[in-house]
Formats: sequence, structure tokens, C-alpha cells
Amino acid sequence: MKYNHIFFDLDRTLWDFDKSSLEAFDEIFEKRNLKSLGIESVKVFHDVYDVHNKKLWDLYRDGGIEKEVLRGRRFYLTLKDFGIENPELAELIGVDYVTLSPLKVNLFPQAIDTLEYLKSKYKLHIITNGFQEVQNVKMKASDLNKYFTTIVTSEEAGIKKPNPAIFQYALKKAGAAVFESLMVGDDPDVDILGAKQMGMDQVLFDPNAGFVVNQATYYISCLDEMKKFL
Repeated sequence: MKYNHIFFDLDRTLWDFDKSSLEAFDEIFEKRNLKSLGIESVKVFHDVYDVHNKKLWDLYRDGGIEKEVLRGRRFYLTLKDFGIENPELAELIGVDYVTLSPLKVNLFPQAIDTLEYLKSKYKLHIITNGFQEVQNVKMKASDLNKYFTTIVTSEEAGIKKPNPAIFQYALKKAGAAVFESLMVGDDPDVDILGAKQMGMDQVLFDPNAGFVVNQATYYISCLDEMKKFL
């Protein structure tokens, strides 16, 4: 198959979201003196937050909650689980998080080398469900902008992955045909399924090697493995 356009997800595909998130939590935990409120450690706080965040992100992706609500609600529910009823603190932590986390630059191994290898051979693009202003900061802070011809966020498109319409929007913006395009992402239900429904070939990036290999056209556990078929 001859590809001319490669579309990448950002979080957990190029950007090591979990590592950056934990670094932001470390800073917030100290800044807001959460230990004095009875929260044992950053890890305990993050583990409880992660449960609420995933549920609320699923709701947000389905259009059941606005991002302004999501930002503070996930921390309000987390604090409440520790017996802390403080909406104002939750909102402050929500602002802290979206301010700090995109500046904690952590890319997956071989991300830059792989993009350097691909950029002279293909037109590269981003499709992300993340908040637009946060993703823009990430792209700038990590100096990733120079590799990509177009960047599509779900806010810009008005549609979230896995809806095939966001892929259609991105293809149109890029001036790309579906048969000459490839989608690279980490989430089988969001990146891979959405692209598959659009008729676009897919690369499932799974650094933990925990998914089923036949879920996508290609399967990689390290980004530079793309060189084997591109």
C-alpha cells in the first residue's frame, strides 16, 4: 500500500500523557498542600482521580458533559472521596492541572526520530480529542508543530473520535484521500475503530503489548517499528 498522508493521535501516542500527568500531580500536591488535608500521597490521589477522570471523559466524548464542567468536576469528586468537600479547591486544582500538564514535556521513545524519518516522505497530521488550548501548548512546548501539515482537534471539528466524521473532516482539511492515508493511535475503540469505519488503514501503538494484534492493519509496540512497513 502506498500512503501519502499519516495521521497521528497525540496523547499516549506521541505524547507520554501518563508520565506528564504524574509530574503535574507531583507539583500540584505540594502547591496545594494536599497531604495536610489527609491525602496520603500523590499516587493515592492520582489513582482515585484516574477512576473519575476516565468516567467523565467517556461522558464528555459522548457529548454528555461540557469541558468546563469536566475540568473541575473530576477533582471535586476525587477530593470528596477523601472527605474533602471543597468546590473552590477543586476548581483551583483543575486550573493548575490544565496549566501545568502541557508543559511537562515527555514524548515516547523514538517519537522524534520516527517523525524525522517520516517527514520527508509523507505529509503528517494530528487528530486529537484533547482540549484545543491544551493541545496547542503541548505542540509548541515539545516543538512538534514543525513536523505536521495540519492539526485537527475535536473542538475545532465539533466532533470527537471515534465518530468517522472527524476523520472525514481531517482528510478534507489535509486534502487527502482515504485510500492514501494511515491513522496511528493507541486506543482501539477511539483511534482504530473510527479510522476503520472510515475505511482508513490503521496502526495500533501499544507500548505495553497488551492488545490483540489483529485489531488493526498494523501493530507496533515502539514508534520506530513503523519504519518496517513505511
